[in-house]
Amino acid sequence: MPAPVPLRADYSAEELRNEARHAWTARQCARFLALAGVAEGRSRREAAKLGGMDRQTLRDWVHRFNAEGPDGLIDRQAPGPTRQLTPDQRAELAAVIRAGPDPEADRVVRWRRVDLQQVILERFGVWYHERHVSRVLHELGFSHMTARPQHVGQDPETIETFKKTSRRPSQRSSPSCPAG
Repeated sequence: MPAPVPLRADYSAEELRNEARHAWTARQCARFLALAGVAEGRSRREAAKLGGMDRQTLRDWVHRFNAEGPDGLIDRQAPGPTRQLTPDQRAELAAVIRAGPDPEADRVVRWRRVDLQQVILERFGVWYHERHVSRVLHELGFSHMTARPQHVGQDPETIETFKKTSRRPSQRSSPSCPAG
């Protein structure tokens, strides 16, 4: 069995416990407590149990602590997958959306997600699921808008005639209170 990775010596077990008291998260606190167990001289199995982890995980945290100190025990945000559209392609897509569809060339009168999915595939060679197109649109600053339906036979003058108008507020004066 290989020798355990040595813990840096500039922190004592008591200093590590003090750091655990001031930890930002419970996970970071558990990591400090596990490292304090290592600094005390406990076995790696016992120290890992103190932190609620296995020995391999403790070994990984020892490496990060040795390299970065207490800041190495903070959770990091995972970078996530890389974007499939480059910033230039995203700008071009935004311009296409702002310009609107050409009814003859695009065979649509308004953009729908499924239409934009096809545009993205044809122009950039990137396939997005229809639901993901919504996310891309949101990231570009667009929101879902639908025109209010209007009947073909509506007469604008008739609509104006029947519009409700609010009453004018009454001009009543406030009742006077007798001074008492």
